[in-house]
Amino acid sequence: MAFDVRYLLFLFLFMFLPFSTTAQTHRNISLGSSLTAQNDNSSWQSPSAIWFDKIPEKTIVWSANGKNLVPQGSKVELTAEGQFSLSDIATGKSTWIASSAGTGVAHAAMLDTGNFVLATANSSSSWESFSHPTDTILPSQTLNQGSRLYAHYTSTNYSRGRFMFAVQKVGNLMLYTTNFPQDYPYFGYWNYTDTLGRGFRVVFNRSGSVYLTDRNGAILNVVLSYMFSNQDLYQRATLDYDGVLRYYVFRKNNGSSGGTWSTLSFIPSNICMSILQPKGRGACGLNSLCKHDQGRPVCQCPPGYTYIDPDDMLKGCKPNFAPQSCDEASSESDLFYMQEMQNAYWTFYEYDKFQDITEDWCRQTCLADCFCAVASFRTGNCWLKGVPLLNGRIDANYSGKVLIKIRKDKSTSRSGGAAKNKKKKEYDSTLIVVGSVLLSSLGVLNFILPLVTYMVVSCIYSRKAKVIPPYKVMAGMNLKCFTYDEIKDATDKFREELGRGASATVFKGVLASDNGIGKCVAVKSLDAKVRGNDLEFNAEVSAIGRTSHRNLVQLLGFCNEGEHRMLVYEFMSNGSLASFVFGESRPKWCQRRHIVLGIARELLYMHEECSSKIVHCDIKPQNILLDDSFTARISDFGLAKLLRMDQTRTTTGIRGTKGYVAPEWFKNLPITVKVDVYSFGILLLEIICCRKKLEKDAEDENQMILADWAYDCYKNNKLHLLFSNDGEAKEDIKEMEKYVMIAIRCIEEDPLLRPTMKNVTLMLEGNVEVSVTPDPSSFTNSAL
Repeated sequence: MAFDVRYLLFLFLFMFLPFSTTAQTHRNISLGSSLTAQNDNSSWQSPSAIWFDKIPEKTIVWSANGKNLVPQGSKVELTAEGQFSLSDIATGKSTWIASSAGTGVAHAAMLDTGNFVLATANSSSSWESFSHPTDTILPSQTLNQGSRLYAHYTSTNYSRGRFMFAVQKVGNLMLYTTNFPQDYPYFGYWNYTDTLGRGFRVVFNRSGSVYLTDRNGAILNVVLSYMFSNQDLYQRATLDYDGVLRYYVFRKNNGSSGGTWSTLSFIPSNICMSILQPKGRGACGLNSLCKHDQGRPVCQCPPGYTYIDPDDMLKGCKPNFAPQSCDEASSESDLFYMQEMQNAYWTFYEYDKFQDITEDWCRQTCLADCFCAVASFRTGNCWLKGVPLLNGRIDANYSGKVLIKIRKDKSTSRSGGAAKNKKKKEYDSTLIVVGSVLLSSLGVLNFILPLVTYMVVSCIYSRKAKVIPPYKVMAGMNLKCFTYDEIKDATDKFREELGRGASATVFKGVLASDNGIGKCVAVKSLDAKVRGNDLEFNAEVSAIGRTSHRNLVQLLGFCNEGEHRMLVYEFMSNGSLASFVFGESRPKWCQRRHIVLGIARELLYMHEECSSKIVHCDIKPQNILLDDSFTARISDFGLAKLLRMDQTRTTTGIRGTKGYVAPEWFKNLPITVKVDVYSFGILLLEIICCRKKLEKDAEDENQMILADWAYDCYKNNKLHLLFSNDGEAKEDIKEMEKYVMIAIRCIEEDPLLRPTMKNVTLMLEGNVEVSVTPDPSSFTNSAL
């Protein structure tokens, strides 16, 4: 049943109070008509809009100029040429709401569905508001591929906000955060992944269901639903400013007597837990905490913090005290205390982790560390975090606690400490002057006076001199610090070279041991002349020094002496995966399958199970080493990024090796763990086919790029061409098809469509079905 025409009105410029001039739904609006805002107030609260009028709450369902509000006296006009425009009386400028000149527009009409249309003489639509939605869809409205809903910025600010609902061109239905104040998709926090390649249109039918269909109209998934008689209810589905898509109803019989909109269903079920992004402001903004309460996120500031803008809580929180000074860390620790909060935590970016310690030890360590803003403590584990704090949650099911550092006097400056230091300096200066005068009066020779004065000064300042501890390259890691001479002896003066790259050389060495049997090691010596090698050294030690996994090459120690930067690893006797897979003889499939699963499990560990999650950034066959039992070990973390590190789209340059680099590196998009998933996909194809990603000498140019050729073979059901020289693979073509499908899923151009390494591992293990992949736009841009 259609909307009752008596209840839905179209108003161009309005206030929340009823506005005297309206365009009724039962008549057309002719060309040349205009409407001027009539109200005594000098400012406007809302844009040109459509809303439910015959209910107490004038609920907006469409707006035209949310970002550019206009003052009283402005007007909208349907020109004689069929253009639909808004004229700002203050600036004299006109904005086209709908540019429809030359399309034969004869009139405009407000349909009883809530759709405002510009129609031709035969009543066909030239432009309609349903095709340009803002934050709401109504019964009988559809969203096609590429259509989007944008949440409003706040409940009273109608400009585009921080969240988006969209049907991707590849068929996925997604809720995203946006990179506000820009408005393109940032991170997905809800989706239907099983509709990949099939989803086409979102439909809101008149029976109260919002669902996703394919091109033929078949229902793939029901998004929001509630069965009722719609004759008695108004309905809408709105992406609210807090990022939740809600299905609302309002009983018509309440009418002007009262009532309110009721929420019948919503997605996601808990937005506080759904948004987990390494960048951006999350559900409630930086330094804030999100608590789920009856379908709504409640944003609150931790103790000692206050809202940046009380009228916009999603902006996050700021400390209401001066931060701890690193120049005076030892003395200022007494000026702070730790406030405990149960069931609260922030995700990402812990810069240190300690195990098997007490809560009090964790508390004191944070107090003594000027970089520490909060310490999370749970079951003997302590994580130290600095500001800004991301993705804060309060979850009753979380058994840990957070300890928040707060200044005792809550002052916002350090003036007291500065005054004390000034007094101290004045006192010391007085002592110096008095000492000099006394010495002079005793007839001390002038040439002795400077010496004695120096001794007095030295005595004074020796009282506050601090013992400088030995420099440690990386604290909190069980690594041995070797001297250069020790490394030189172990490698026999760097005699046996194992490999050489653009910025480093690897030598074989032997470390002495107590049992008299030397331990073989590989020493990676970074070239001092290569710019950035200090950063590479720190990155590699930071990334690998805190981890432990059977598929990770173990870092035994380092040398950081003078210009020498060296890393000492355990020795891998079977060399690199590149020499194993691309050698003269083809390895058995069972060996290759074992290697693939080992690499996947290690990447899963790095991405999701490390205290500081690691993006390797350079996964390729040359960086996978094989031990005595041909177990894969990931190595070379010189380009690795810790997700706890500050990172923006402009400061992180392209990292990795040509052919394995994900497309987002070239698009200035956020870099996440999905870049490793892409590299793994290319690597997986190489292991499956025992050939390199690019073979310029291929007889058929269609076979030159492995990723493109593999997809063509899969799509055309000719996978046997990939394995023409592999009898073992051709005997089990179904299993090989599964591995090819996994690889293709991993190298999707859109990182959101790539599976996580957890899902990849589950697919490789056979615990999760491999979903069909759509036709990718192109693999070539990154596979060359």
